[in-house]
Amino acid sequence: MATNRTFTMIKPDAFGANNTGNVLAMIEAAGFRLVAAKITRLSEERAGQFYEVHKERPFYGELCKYMSSGNIVAAILEKENAVEDFRKLIGATNPKDAEAGTIRAKYGESIEANAVHGSDSDENAQIEGSFFFSNLEKF
Repeated sequence: MATNRTFTMIKPDAFGANNTGNVLAMIEAAGFRLVAAKITRLSEERAGQFYEVHKERPFYGELCKYMSSGNIVAAILEKENAVEDFRKLIGATNPKDAEAGTIRAKYGESIEANAVHGSDSDENAQIEGSFFFSNLEKF
């Protein structure tokens, strides 16, 4: 059963290029409601914990270094069918392959610096949201 919440991060590239407001505007225009949001910066260690599922992949070290290179915005979003609808809104991982009008097509720079992270399942949305937010911070 699909839940009505998902998790996202606006990555250091989009934050550093002052595209946070543009990305949030696209999210809200697509019918998502912000349930929780914060600006933060991951240490390389915390990025490693978040992306632990990729620990054995060759890109893991570079991913952790990149994700700790600048500020991010972590957010929990709410909408019916949130995970699937958000994945459509953000587009393909590689911005070159993303459909026109998606967040990654507009603001992504590369496979790594692709503007946003979006949970890939209801279960991961719950886990990832809880990584950044306590129950007191989720409305």
